[in-house]
Amino acid sequence: MGSDKGDPYNQTLICPKTPRDCARKMKKLLTTMFAFTVACVTVSAQAQKITGNAEAGAKKVAMCTGCHGIIGYQASFPEIHKVPMIAGQSATYIVSALTQYKGGERKHPTMHAIADTLSEQDIADLAAYYSQLGLKEGDAPPPATAAAPSPRVADLIARDKDNSCTKCHGANFNTPNDGSVPKLAGQHADYLYVALKSYKVQNRMQIGRAHPVMGSQAKKFTNAEIKELTSYISALPGDLKTVPESRFHEAK
Repeated sequence: MGSDKGDPYNQTLICPKTPRDCARKMKKLLTTMFAFTVACVTVSAQAQKITGNAEAGAKKVAMCTGCHGIIGYQASFPEIHKVPMIAGQSATYIVSALTQYKGGERKHPTMHAIADTLSEQDIADLAAYYSQLGLKEGDAPPPATAAAPSPRVADLIARDKDNSCTKCHGANFNTPNDGSVPKLAGQHADYLYVALKSYKVQNRMQIGRAHPVMGSQAKKFTNAEIKELTSYISALPGDLKTVPESRFHEAK
C-alpha cells in the first residue's frame, strides 16, 4: 500500500506531532463548532418569534367581550369576583397569562377552555389589541409615585425588603420592571384578592397558579392581609380599564 504522507486530505485528519499541539487543534475545532451551533439556534429562535397584530386581534375578540367587555361583569365559578380589566394591560403579560391558562400553569376552567382554542398567533394578536385598547393620544399618565398607603399597608408592602411589591410592579403599581409583570393599579380588588390567594394554593385543580416568585410572596400574607393590600392597590390610578362592548365595535 502507498504512503499517506503526500495526501493533503489525510494530513488534515492527523493531529500534530505533540499531544499539546493535538489538544490545541481540537480545542479550536470545538470552539468553531460551538459558535456555529449558537448562531444557528439564535437565527432559528428569531425566525420563530411571533409578532402580534392589533387589527387582526380586533377580529378575534368575540369570545372575550362577553366578560371583559362588560363593566363590572362578575364571574361566579370557581370563585365569585369581577373579571379583570385587561384593556391597557401589557401585551407581554397577556401573552404570558393566556399561555399559562392554555398550558395549565394557571387553573381556571373557563379561561383554560378558551385559551386552548387559540394559536400562538391568536394569543399575540389579542394581546396586541388589548394592550392599546382605550388608550388615547394626549392622555396624562398616572402619577409616577402611588399615594401614600396607611401605616398598616405600608408595613405589609415593605415586609420583604429584598423583593417587595413595588420592586416588580413599580412604585405606582402601574409601571412594572418587565413586560411579563402585570400592571395592578386600579384593578378590581376582589379579582386581585382571588389572584393572590391562587398563588398560595398552586396545586388546586380549579384555581391554583404556579409561579415561584408570586407563590413565595403570597404565602407571607394571611388572607385578611391580602384583602388590605388589594383594597389599597385597586384604589390607585392606572392604565387598566374595561371598554364596553359597543365601543369594541367602534375600535375595529
